[in-house]
Amino acid sequence: MKKTYTAEHAKKGVKDILPDIEAFPNFHKGYEIKIEIPEFTSVCPKTGLPDFGTITIRYMPGRSCIELKSLKYYIIGFRNMGIFYENAVNRILKDVVSSCRPKWCIVTGEFNVRGGMKTTVTARYRIK
Repeated sequence: MKKTYTAEHAKKGVKDILPDIEAFPNFHKGYEIKIEIPEFTSVCPKTGLPDFGTITIRYMPGRSCIELKSLKYYIIGFRNMGIFYENAVNRILKDVVSSCRPKWCIVTGEFNVRGGMKTTVTARYRIK
């Protein structure tokens, strides 16, 4: 019997509730912030097996910056969440942009080898 991925698997985790990412006022212009999270974990929504990887957030602050303690609690919220890599990276981008309204932001997820394949997902945002 062949098991297929369903739309239910695909949308898993996209709307789950996570802690808020807080921000604080920025008083400088024209610089970049890079945050690396080398211990990101989540769960495959189909197999229930754990996924591991590194999330890198790069952004140019607008009026505010990401508060790191709240980001840590936000990221920990993925630990037991069933979510595909692509959804996780795009969800993080959406929530970071919503939190601090950067000039631009790039979120990259480099996920550990599973099934002989390493996956990297990159999502970008830029003020139009």
